[in-house]
Amino acid sequence: MSATTSTATGAAIVGVAESDLGVTNLSILTLQTQAITRALADAGLTLADVDGIATTGVSRFSATQVADHLGLEPRWTDSTFAGGSAYEMMVARATQAIESGQASTVVISFASNQRSAASRRLGGVTEDHTPEAQLETPYDPLFPLSYYAMAAQQYLHRFGGTHEQLAEIAVAAREWALLNPAAYRYRAGSLTAADVTSSRLVSSPLTVADCCLVTDGGGAVVLTSLERARDLAKPAVRVLGYGERTTNTSMTAVRDLTSTGAVGSGADAFARAGVTPSDVDVLEVYDSFTITAALSIEALGFCGRGEVLDFIAGGRIRPGGSLPLDTAGGGLSYCHPGQYGVLLLVEAVRQVRGEAGARQVPDAEIAVAHGTGGILSTHATVVLGADR
Repeated sequence: MSATTSTATGAAIVGVAESDLGVTNLSILTLQTQAITRALADAGLTLADVDGIATTGVSRFSATQVADHLGLEPRWTDSTFAGGSAYEMMVARATQAIESGQASTVVISFASNQRSAASRRLGGVTEDHTPEAQLETPYDPLFPLSYYAMAAQQYLHRFGGTHEQLAEIAVAAREWALLNPAAYRYRAGSLTAADVTSSRLVSSPLTVADCCLVTDGGGAVVLTSLERARDLAKPAVRVLGYGERTTNTSMTAVRDLTSTGAVGSGADAFARAGVTPSDVDVLEVYDSFTITAALSIEALGFCGRGEVLDFIAGGRIRPGGSLPLDTAGGGLSYCHPGQYGVLLLVEAVRQVRGEAGARQVPDAEIAVAHGTGGILSTHATVVLGADR
């Protein structure tokens, strides 16, 4: 689709990069530094240009620590902790800071060494300290898997879908990963729905193949004003719109597990951008589990209520399909360092720039990155577009 023509106002992403991925045996700050310096190099900028930092971790590696490690004294920082959606939220905050003159060049970053550290809990995350946990902890749920499994059970029961249909999310992610040499599952071979449904059951109905990877890694994106972006080496990718919702901490008080805050965050983002889901060329959504991606596709308005499992059938979200989804391979087959949201932005920018190699979507001009955090708790949507 054609991106909107504009004057030189607003903000743009001018640099993106990953850190080393997989099993790195590197510290989190080393991975952060890799991602940040690589993204700045991609933009043709240096640390001396940075006056804004946005980053978060779990109980550590906030913007203050990253700034100190890099020897910077930023004018603006953001350490919003909202799980996997934080980085889409940070795009909104950074855009506002740039537009208001609080900062001129902002780096958004994240990294984790959870696989090297042999931890799925990212520093010991637990919800035992939350009031509602007293109603859940006695049942010994797997955090957060069991909660997402309950959402999947409710969706399949209410709308009559099957696990085989839901497995298409994982199958498509693998097909994209086979086109991405950086993907953890690059050489793993194709996946079938039967492979997904017959793999080890973890929390019904979700199996191991419905769950994201556990890897080290991180990423960074660099934003500046659109006017300045047009003087840099790489094509500017405009921030067209954004929106967010925060709905719940846990699931104790959630009335409907099949309807998420992505409905509101997506509507706000599309309204700000002046586009609709039908204008989107590439969709990058958080896929911590297959159900996470399925609920997001539906909530963002790409199909009607209760229709997503039929909507994704027939190769629609695979390479060559009409709605390319998670084109790097997603958290299911590319990498998942614990908070994947920043890497959604990295891939969305590469697609809009035409830099995605074998997985490039032809003529991609509008991309959406949508992050999900917690237990379907936080939702943030960013619409990006080519500068025309």
